Amino acid sequence: MEAIILAGGFGTRLRSVVSDVPKPMAPINGRPFLELLLNHIIGYGFNHIVLSTGYLHEKIEEHFGNSYRSIELSYAVENEPLGTGGGMRNALERCREEVVTVLNGDTLFKIDYDDLARFYQLHPTRLAVVLRQVPDTSRYGSVSTDCCDRISSFTEKNAAGGAGNINGGIYMMHRSLLEEHPLGEVFSFEKKILQKKYIDEPFYAYASGAYFIDIGIPEDYLKLCKL
Repeated sequence: MEAIILAGGFGTRLRSVVSDVPKPMAPINGRPFLELLLNHIIGYGFNHIVLSTGYLHEKIEEHFGNSYRSIELSYAVENEPLGTGGGMRNALERCREEVVTVLNGDTLFKIDYDDLARFYQLHPTRLAVVLRQVPDTSRYGSVSTDCCDRISSFTEKNAAGGAGNINGGIYMMHRSLLEEHPLGEVFSFEKKILQKKYIDEPFYAYASGAYFIDIGIPEDYLKLCKL
């Protein structure tokens, strides 16, 4: 198994509490958040991970080097911000497999990756999106599915919120989905692929109730620090 971790964000909202390292390197009890993420996925057979980096990328490279425990690490550095889609496309050049798992570097979602792989294999799709049910979707927007787990709609962030499923920031996908876009193109994966192509192409949703925390805002980052 092979993965891309998106670790190139500026972490603007987190600057009030973490300002000298990229967001995935935010310290949690003396260790970078990215270690928590790697420690979880290491037990699921991943043997190569590409870190998509940008802002202060040297901090990540200096800490981790070319491997972490049993996992080989590669780096795909964005010299200019490429958006989530452009960053994923750039990182794909370092990948070797046909099917790749993509994770957000600022979110810890303790799903069962073996079960996700089985789900992907059982569905006729190039993309499986991991969903998480939350009591209030206003911060994220929501995702709806039909009775067969096919994604049927996306709802933008709005103040009304309410309970529902959100995009958990984990994808299992066939590389051809990104290779249709040229290297260096700046685009949002969510807007240009997820929220457009699902209409004509079946994208499926894998729902999980596993532990989930997004450290993108100070309140949640500080909450994790206290655990």
